[in-house]
Amino acid sequence: MTTAKTFNLEKSLAELEELVEELESGDLPLEKAMKKFEEGIKLTRGCQTALKEAEQKVEILLKSAGGEDLDEFEVEVEVPE
Repeated sequence: MTTAKTFNLEKSLAELEELVEELESGDLPLEKAMKKFEEGIKLTRGCQTALKEAEQKVEILLKSAGGEDLDEFEVEVEVPE
């Protein structure tokens, strides 16, 4: 089973948004903030993996349908300060 099938991207993005809000509030003790940050990194990596797998599937489908190659694109990611 692939990561995309077991990984819920929408749920992870929602969790990531909540984590960012908590960290931006500045009300967390350092130890708890570090744990939340670590959790956020894990969620981010999972999201990146799921998106990469989806991109690869789209490329395969386009090639098998005789479509054009996808143009390279860059995604800007904002890192909380």
